[in-house]
This record gives sequence, C-alpha cells and structure tokens, in this order.
Amino acid sequence: MTEDDILLAQRLADAAGQAIRPFFRSRFERETKPDASPVTEADRASEAAMRAILARERPRDGIIGEEYGRERDDAERVWVLDPIDGTRAFVAGRPLFGTLIALVEADRPVLGVIDQPIIGDRWIGAIGRPTLFNGGPARVRPCSRIGAAHIGTTSPAAFPGDDLARFQRVGARAGDILWGGDCHNYGLVASGHLDAVIESGLKLHDFAALIPVVEGAGGRMADWQGRPLDARSPGQVIAAGDDRLIAQIAALLD
Repeated sequence: MTEDDILLAQRLADAAGQAIRPFFRSRFERETKPDASPVTEADRASEAAMRAILARERPRDGIIGEEYGRERDDAERVWVLDPIDGTRAFVAGRPLFGTLIALVEADRPVLGVIDQPIIGDRWIGAIGRPTLFNGGPARVRPCSRIGAAHIGTTSPAAFPGDDLARFQRVGARAGDILWGGDCHNYGLVASGHLDAVIESGLKLHDFAALIPVVEGAGGRMADWQGRPLDARSPGQVIAAGDDRLIAQIAALLD
C-alpha cells in the first residue's frame, strides 16, 4: 500500500458518491437478488464508476465487488468494493448507509474507507497510520465493562440460524443496544461514539474496509471466537473500541 493508494481510494469514494446522490430519495429501479437482499440502480452505478477508475489506473489489481463479482481475485492486491452497504436504509431514504472500499494484500485488509455520501462522513484507515475522520484524527473511547457498553447492530433479521439468540445473551448484559446503522456504526466506534458492534452473516465486501478504520483508531475487530479477521474469516464479526470488551462479548456469544 502506498500514499497513491490512499489518494485513489478517496477518489473512488468521490466517484461512488457522485453516482449515488442523484438517486437518493428519488425514483429508481430496484430488484430483489436471489439472497433476498435488495439492489438498486444506485448500487450498480456506484460500483461501475469505481471499477472504471480501477480499470484505468490499476489494471493489474484484482477486484471483488458486491454487484459485479470478481476479476483477477488471485492478484497480489485486490480492491474490495461494496457500493452501498445498507441498501435497505438507502431505499428508505435514511442516510446511514455507506460505500465501503478496501485494499487487501496477502489476505489482509491494509486500507479501508467508510464513506457516507449524503451527510459527508468519511473515515479512512490505513495500516500503520492513525484513522482519519473528515481529515482529523479519530479515536475510540475506553469502555472495559460490557454493562456500560453501548452496542450497535443493524437488524435482528440479519442474524442467521441461532446467532440471534446468541446475540441476545450479549444484549441482556449490555448497557444499551442500538438497532440500525449498517457500516456507519463502525465509523462511530472509531470516533468514540459507540463502544462495540456485533453482526453476523457478513461477506468480505461487508467487513474488509472496516478493519483498518477501527484498528487505526485504537480499536480491534475479531470474529465471534475473538480471533483476528482476515479475508478468509467467517461473517461473524465483533468490533470494539476497547480490547477488553472483545473477550467479554466472545464469551457470551459462545
């Protein structure tokens, strides 16, 4: 990863936002994918805009995108794109969705962007550097006790199988549970407003960009067993601003 990669990731976010904004709270075509999740014109236009830039400027890099699949995904460097994380929120006119952009090298996300193109929130995380929020430093807040923790998650419907019951064990002990927020919640952990996020059923494009953002702000991300995340991790994810929360949450999820 280089400084040019960081600048490129920001330009990808700019292009995605330009594609998304004309559709927000407007009329657009939408469909339901085979996995029952929605997809809109805005999702496809945003990913297409980012892919066009990468085709010109990083033709040897791989791409994994939610809407248009994989290209050269065995390359040493792979860009992972989620044009609209939180399409249901986008469809409902709620500005809590975001564009996720990650660069993965040797199965490890080394660069991540969370961009909310309506309200203008942007977090940039890069390995070995502090996370930035709208150009200034982002920092998690200390919270060592689950009983005092404010924990976010998107929806009870997003937990497959018995994962919801396992999450509810955490909820019974947490200081507070906040529903909704999609990827925006992870930025709020990085900026010290939420203490943790717990989700399940995520794919690589859902979580790759989040890791450098949260960890560059002093937090940590792990799977439900407390193990570090990489490109091969399952979709059970914990993000916490205080590392001491990870073990407490993982024990309740077991």
